[in-house]
Amino acid sequence: MSKSSRFKITAIVIAVLVVIVALWLMNRPESDASSQTTDDAYIQADLTSIAPRISGVISQVLVRDNQSVSAGQLLFTLDSRDYQIALQRADAGIRSAQATLDSLKAQIERQGSEQQQAQATIDASQADLQLAAENRQRFSNLARDGSGTRQAQQAAEANWKTARATLMKNNAALQAIKDQTQVLRADQEKAAADLQQANVAHADALLNLSYCQVKAPEDGIVAQRVVRTGSYAHTGEQQLTLVPLNRLYINANYRETQLANVRPGQSVTFHVDALPGVTFTGKVESLSPASNVSFSPLPAHNASGNFTKIVQRITVRIVPDAGQKNLDRLKVGMSAEPTIHTDNP
Repeated sequence: MSKSSRFKITAIVIAVLVVIVALWLMNRPESDASSQTTDDAYIQADLTSIAPRISGVISQVLVRDNQSVSAGQLLFTLDSRDYQIALQRADAGIRSAQATLDSLKAQIERQGSEQQQAQATIDASQADLQLAAENRQRFSNLARDGSGTRQAQQAAEANWKTARATLMKNNAALQAIKDQTQVLRADQEKAAADLQQANVAHADALLNLSYCQVKAPEDGIVAQRVVRTGSYAHTGEQQLTLVPLNRLYINANYRETQLANVRPGQSVTFHVDALPGVTFTGKVESLSPASNVSFSPLPAHNASGNFTKIVQRITVRIVPDAGQKNLDRLKVGMSAEPTIHTDNP
């Protein structure tokens, strides 16, 4: 075989192999690759909007734009004079309710003493009645057998009736004391409820006063600051935003055809456009439960006959590894290009 013939055969074999490899690569699932990359990715953070829980005039602003703050740090304050007056009013309400309750307790205790005194008077009246009844019977017997006078009998009868009336009056007085005690006990329960309500009003006033100091709920960087000294802030009106740069993550929107082998915990390398030549590392934290278009108010799923299939994108959340160099230079909104290494579980 001539050299020219061998060259032709070799060229044909190489061409066939190239075609076979090309066909294999073209028909190979995209997800089989050991690394999956996308440029549809952005650095994100869970921003915290800071708004007062009460309305009032801003009296002091203690932070500036782009300032780093710590959790619990005072951001701004509201004029607290109205709320201090409300707290003083609540204090007075507690003292008044407590005084009323103490007065009723003292009256109830006095009613107990009066009830004992009334009972002692009844006991004495019963003894007088018993004596009057015995005298009435004795003088009646004497008058019947002629040993006593009619006048003595009538006097004994009158004494018995008087003693009986006195006993009835004393019994009525005792019952009146018992009834009054029940009324006082009802008033006491009402006073106890009033005291509880006054304590609640005090706690509410104290809580509102504490809201005059607006503090940072977490570490972050001050952004979108609109709070100004002397301006009036309404309840729930955003005054600034805290950006937690220490808790950044990447939302990477991968094509659905790339995700067959992507799992949480897999290692990731990524670059950001703002820092060329710098490579960061991270890990896959989670995958979204739905495609991005599924959260749209008007989903683009076409149910008509004119259907065009579109590859959907699903968000993969990636968390950078802590302690990396230049990590503090990352900002929310920067474009990133992450690569997930699916061969490294």
